[in-house]
Amino acid sequence: QVQLVESGGGLVQAGDSLRLSCATSGRTFSTYAMGWFRQAPGKERDIVAAISRSGGLSYYTDSVKGRFTMSRDSAKNKVYLQMNSLKAEDTAVYYCGAASGIGPFIRGYQYASWGQGTQVTVSS
Repeated sequence: QVQLVESGGGLVQAGDSLRLSCATSGRTFSTYAMGWFRQAPGKERDIVAAISRSGGLSYYTDSVKGRFTMSRDSAKNKVYLQMNSLKAEDTAVYYCGAASGIGPFIRGYQYASWGQGTQVTVSS
């Protein structure tokens, strides 16, 4: 089993940047494909970005393409989400997930473990 802890969220203005981190522990990090999901008030948790087990393949939902970048650092057992040009509609709780397999995986049910989430609030 893998434990996930997100950090880096906060309150920012539209156009600002933010970097989220997800620290993993408990099992070998390289075993898992990883993903970032978000849940806005009154909405379902939805995919933001996902990365394959090796880090060689990535997926981004259309609304964040060109603005967000997901990466993983095997030496630190961490994954990151660099968010640039933030918009008010990016406001949500952001969750880190771990999935067994090669990936990338873009559906929530494919993930076995989740972090507690970190709040990102973007003011216009």
